[in-house]
Amino acid sequence: MASIVMDVMKTALDWVPGALNAPFARAVLFGVPIGGHYVVEALLVVVILFLLLQKSYKPPKKPLTEREVDELCEDWVPESLIPPITEEMNYEPPILESAAGPHTVIKGKEVVNFASANYLGLIGHEKLIESCTDALDKYGVGSCGPRGFYGTIDVHLDCESKIAKFLGTPDSILYSYGISTMFSAIPAFCKKGDIIVVDDGVHWGIQNGLHLSRSTIVYFKHNDMQSLESTLEKITRENKRASKMRRYIVVEALYQNSGKLAPLDVIIRLKEKYRFRVLLDESNSFGVLGESGRGLTEHFGVPVGKIDIITAAMGNALATCGGFCTGSVRVVDHQRLSSSGYVFSASLPPYLATAANTAIDLLEENPVLITKLRKNVALLWRGLAEIPGLSIASDPLSPLVYLKLKNSTGSFKKDSQLLQDIADHALNKDSVLVVASKRSTLDKCGLAAGIRLFVSAAHSESDLLKAAESLKRASELLLAGYN
Repeated sequence: MASIVMDVMKTALDWVPGALNAPFARAVLFGVPIGGHYVVEALLVVVILFLLLQKSYKPPKKPLTEREVDELCEDWVPESLIPPITEEMNYEPPILESAAGPHTVIKGKEVVNFASANYLGLIGHEKLIESCTDALDKYGVGSCGPRGFYGTIDVHLDCESKIAKFLGTPDSILYSYGISTMFSAIPAFCKKGDIIVVDDGVHWGIQNGLHLSRSTIVYFKHNDMQSLESTLEKITRENKRASKMRRYIVVEALYQNSGKLAPLDVIIRLKEKYRFRVLLDESNSFGVLGESGRGLTEHFGVPVGKIDIITAAMGNALATCGGFCTGSVRVVDHQRLSSSGYVFSASLPPYLATAANTAIDLLEENPVLITKLRKNVALLWRGLAEIPGLSIASDPLSPLVYLKLKNSTGSFKKDSQLLQDIADHALNKDSVLVVASKRSTLDKCGLAAGIRLFVSAAHSESDLLKAAESLKRASELLLAGYN
């Protein structure tokens, strides 16, 4: 095929000088002078048409011999099912050998535990254990069925009613697994074609729910209300169909990746101004914020009815498992047929629902737990003042105290390793267990790496001072060359 094209082009080029010098190149046709360039252009058009009309060349199909097939099979190497194992992936966290209370046991040694989100110190509470034991005797361990078929037990309904009454909402719905609450509830309401404006610091459970929804996702800067307002304004101004589309704002009340509180009063003002719905995750704020532990709405004095959907995991302040979503009756009923985590999962084991009921009762009976927690947070803040090379990024009211490097190396991986070295030093030298940032390859959060300390109402003053002094010594020793 290539030789044919070359021959045609060579012939055409040979014609050019002759065409320009030929008598008809200076002829006059119907009173119009015909120049030589017209002849050249006509020839080029003919060549182009000729090439376009040619059938593409296909080599004749010749079946491979058995020997050739065997050789190809021997040379073929399938792609690995998993990515290469890195040093970070080989890291194994400490294994607890006792209950995850304020003190726990690791490798036979008692340590002060700041790695468990046992905010109210209810792990190991005798009333909680007693209620779970009674539920085990009555109902057994599991429900062995989804809620919509044969897995609904009376304690599930009691728990849903208690949560709704505690928060002041019309109804609530229980999920079997905390994180599945977020990534099931979001796609139950948000569909393809909807717009979701979301904080770029949300945790992985929300990220996964956004992915499953197939909605149009627009991020705004972490906890930056100017960025949120400009994003909402841009969406409503540039999209002519925006007023007819379903639009959501998704935020965390207390951010797991920074310890900051969302300014709910501003968010509600923007929601009403631009007519968006709000989905609020209270996993780290339920039972912690507000005078009675009712979360961010109570903390800011915002009527709970202004929030369209509230979700929360119960594995933190309530010291149990599972999660819940609360809101209007229509919001809750919709999930009973359209939320995958509810429809297809076996229901929450009855004793865990009983534990949640008991934990809420204990919170209502003992508001001093919240007071004690805040005192502990304030004490730890004072202890961590001017810690070398680190700064506190979290809110002063947050029981999730978040430390980050004052001077980043510029690499999340290197920052994480430095912080992990500090955490390891605190554990090995001073028996203080804290958590350094670890993110999976699926987590798209771009916030700075940090060390988390989950403060509990059950921590003693000596526990808090020990943690502060340990981290000061470790950071002074290990960050000396980076400041």
